Amino acid sequence: MPKRLRLTRRFPVAMSEDGYRRLRRFAAEAGLEEGEALSFLFEHFDSVTDGETLAHRLRLFTAELGGRQR
Repeated sequence: MPKRLRLTRRFPVAMSEDGYRRLRRFAAEAGLEEGEALSFLFEHFDSVTDGETLAHRLRLFTAELGGRQR
């Protein structure tokens, strides 16, 4: 059985309930812990995202976020 990744960094993270539910679902489907799932996503970020879709979604998210902060 392969050795699990050693997670060396811990940091406080604030995320939306929807984001956390999606992370937990992804981790469960992949058979990973939440930290391992985040590590996988960020280590393989370019291959698991579509650049054009990401830019569009990011603009929508930041616009919504800006509205909530005011």
